[in-house]
Amino acid sequence: MTDMLVKLYALPPMEQEIARQQENGIAIRRAIAPEKHFVLKWVRENFSEFWASETDVAFGRTPPTVWIAIEDKRLIGFGCYDTTAKGFFGPTGVSDTMRGKGVGKVLTLACLHAMRWDGYGYAIIGAVGPIEFYQKVANAVVIEDSTPSVYKDLLRQ
Repeated sequence: MTDMLVKLYALPPMEQEIARQQENGIAIRRAIAPEKHFVLKWVRENFSEFWASETDVAFGRTPPTVWIAIEDKRLIGFGCYDTTAKGFFGPTGVSDTMRGKGVGKVLTLACLHAMRWDGYGYAIIGAVGPIEFYQKVANAVVIEDSTPSVYKDLLRQ
């Protein structure tokens, strides 16, 4: 899987996307430390131990570099940045039942805008799965010859 580059100074706005989610009863916000155990459990159960480890790192930052989507007081999605490497966006994921409703898009934009507010000019999306999604949402471009990225020799026992 390849990496992608995002110009954070040229991101599309996210305010309308957040408002659209609010109209549908979904809150998008930065996670706070007391929620760590809930979020890590959910990420582990819905995605992987790898992603739970990265999310754990994001909770170790102040403020946490984790954004969450909540519907009816339950977690339905998350996004992180500055986990595996500084300047990297991800991981991010949305529950199966909520995919295709714009939740992933707004979580991606929230994290990328937060990175811009933190002073980054560019972000790297590491080991991308849905290339077309990131091209459409954030105008991301593929970084040539970036496979396997920082994940080379990742311990997989």
